[in-house]
Amino acid sequence: MSRHANGQLTQAARISYAMMLALLVLIGFLHLATLVLTSLFGYFILRRLTFGGRKWLAGVLYVLLVVAVFLGFGYFSKQAVVGLPSIVEKTIPAVVEYAEHRGLDLPFTDLASLKTLAMSATKEKFANVGAYARGAVFEIASLVAGLVVALSLFLDSKFGGPTDAGGGKDNLYSAVSRELAVRFRAFYNSFSTVIGAQIIISAINTGLTATFLVWNHYPHTTVIIPLTFLLGLLPIIGNLLSNTLIIGVGFTISPSMALASLVFLVVIHKFEYFLNSKIIGDRIKNPMWLTLIGLVVGERLMGIPGMIFAPVVLHYIKVEASRSPVDTDHPKAEVEG
Repeated sequence: MSRHANGQLTQAARISYAMMLALLVLIGFLHLATLVLTSLFGYFILRRLTFGGRKWLAGVLYVLLVVAVFLGFGYFSKQAVVGLPSIVEKTIPAVVEYAEHRGLDLPFTDLASLKTLAMSATKEKFANVGAYARGAVFEIASLVAGLVVALSLFLDSKFGGPTDAGGGKDNLYSAVSRELAVRFRAFYNSFSTVIGAQIIISAINTGLTATFLVWNHYPHTTVIIPLTFLLGLLPIIGNLLSNTLIIGVGFTISPSMALASLVFLVVIHKFEYFLNSKIIGDRIKNPMWLTLIGLVVGERLMGIPGMIFAPVVLHYIKVEASRSPVDTDHPKAEVEG
């Protein structure tokens, strides 16, 4: 039990909360979000691949799925290398021409000036290319390690070791282990709730968007559609990025197509609000300002993985805080006159 009869937290529960807090802090400052997210997501997939309690079958399907995802990502990367520069080369002139007809001032007037702006903004990053290469290697290693950790946890998810000889069946170590297991289960449930709902919403949004793009003969759909799904996993900001991409490509067809895509995206996101209330409901509902703060802090600490990680942490904190009722029935202190 996490509490004494009087409602106070047990010593083991207090220690487990302190260890969980320390772990979350370390994840942020050691940039381990990719490792943790991959482990949680891999475990999430493995649980859904389990049919009839056959863990070995889930493990085989998981390995095949991982291989398929890596192959698909390789194909997408090749398409993106060719498609994204083409999108930029066609989109910028179309947007510039439309802005000139409407008398709008842009910070760039053609592709060359845009390249100049981009180079001036990123020249410091090029100077640190070695650090970025090391960071990329670290992220890839974290990704692979997370996939392996997920499989090992799925095959043997026991938490807490045997008691020491002569230590008795109930001791502080075993009690803390049990409390930590509760903390980790709660954290995984928060991840499953947040990411599971986000995947469903992003998949529905991507399916509707893909239908619109194919119906209107959009170019580079093999790049835009996967990006729409991936960006949809980022709360708030992801939709802004994917919408900008789709509307920008719409300008390469015609200004009226860009306007039609804007109207379509507005309708889709209004529908997403309805989906959020039905799929997520009050389980995840946080104020937008709190979500934005979480996204900013997560991005500053861990980059894009931190932005995905932030809503999970916010939901977990909400769940744990909801377990601690506040006693409002105690008598008020009398003030002597």
